[in-house]
Amino acid sequence: MNPDTPRPYARHLTPRAVPGLPADFRWGVATAAYQIEGAAAEDGRTPSIWDTYCRVPGMVVGGENGDVACDHYHRMPEDVRIIEELGVGTYRFSLAWPRVQPGGRGPANAKGLDFYKRLLDELEARNITPWVTLYHWDLPQELEDAGGWPARDTALRFADYAALAHEALGDRIEHWTTLNEPWCSAMLGYAYGDQAPGRTDFPAAIRAVHHLLLGHGLAARRLRGAAAARGHALDLGITLNLGTATPETDSPEDAAACRRADGMGRRLYLDPLVRGAYPQDVVDDLALRGAELPVEDGDLDAIATPIDVLGVNFYRGTLFSGVTEDGSPLDGDGLPVTRGVERDLPRTAMDWEITPTALTDLLVGLETEYGVPTVVTENGAAFHDTVAEDGRIHDADRTTYLADHIDAVAAARAAGADVRGYFAWSLLDNFEWSYGYDKRFGIVRVDYDTQARTLKDSALWYRDTIRLTRESGARDTRTPDTEG
Repeated sequence: MNPDTPRPYARHLTPRAVPGLPADFRWGVATAAYQIEGAAAEDGRTPSIWDTYCRVPGMVVGGENGDVACDHYHRMPEDVRIIEELGVGTYRFSLAWPRVQPGGRGPANAKGLDFYKRLLDELEARNITPWVTLYHWDLPQELEDAGGWPARDTALRFADYAALAHEALGDRIEHWTTLNEPWCSAMLGYAYGDQAPGRTDFPAAIRAVHHLLLGHGLAARRLRGAAAARGHALDLGITLNLGTATPETDSPEDAAACRRADGMGRRLYLDPLVRGAYPQDVVDDLALRGAELPVEDGDLDAIATPIDVLGVNFYRGTLFSGVTEDGSPLDGDGLPVTRGVERDLPRTAMDWEITPTALTDLLVGLETEYGVPTVVTENGAAFHDTVAEDGRIHDADRTTYLADHIDAVAAARAAGADVRGYFAWSLLDNFEWSYGYDKRFGIVRVDYDTQARTLKDSALWYRDTIRLTRESGARDTRTPDTEG
């Protein structure tokens, strides 16, 4: 199906209280450093793998890059005022590793840290809680040159960087996320070449999986130790991009395909994080492809350092078949088939199926299988926005998307899942990685020529729905003795 002519999806919605979400439910918006900051060569920042990748012809739509992006580095106070206007309460953002620790080694960069201190000042002045991600894909290029995530040393360097960041900012930040979407870093970056650094080496990607998780574990230990020693509050987590795997039919082949997809996309990460072991069936599947996880003594204990919250980035669920379109259970390399099946569903401008009920299934399944509190740290959609004659952006499709997925979160809570928050992706239209500036996820439009910000209808709907839900949740928790 052509994403430029999507199946009708949008419907007219007015803001409303969402039943089942309490007054203390955490609402937020999310961004990432390379996608919005710009100032790529200012105040001591050195290149990341994305700065390099963007210079490779053909890798990014339009040959675009994040040198300026949304110019958030210079316009940050305005962006924080917009967050305040939305009334969300929490802002999820990432620190740029090459801005905080240029080159990925050595001391912290005072000028780089000063930017984040100014950001924290603005957030504190407006009573907005910071939710910090240490790594959102911007590996310092020097570390990639030394081997990148497939090299064990990168995990050690990440732990050092985490300690530097916490030493500088730990008295002002409670919520720390180590990694954003390690599956994307490993598989898109090192196996498929679709994102930085653009390598296509499956065994190297699997080594990267382990070292990303090891880096998380070593950083988690450093953060917990530092917070305890200094008496700082710490809410520690990791963020994974997760979906659901549903069989196309009840055949054994389709069931096996779902097992493999779930193993590579979910259990390969969550089992070591929560249970301290890699799933054996996935290890066996990797061996068939000539890849292994380079586990050394003590690694799994580090990876299983307890977390307080699991960040869930959700965009879609997938239907899987275990046979090719011609009916073969083996692909051209003689390996079992794991094939995504397209459905007649509404789609976003990314050509992603819209599957909100899969979010409910995912969150309930995570509760049942792993029992870790969750926050939906990313959820949103790109659509083909247009600016009306009056200057407004009537993005009913995005509003509908947000509404359906927030309802899915409420349904998951009603089914017993401990879901504590929802963050819309993204606050701003931004540099969308390999898509450049072609795809717009923001609830706030950015005119890249002028850098003017405009709240889309989805932002206004989100603001008012949050307010009404909080008010309703507060009323629901009042006892007769406290009612006025």
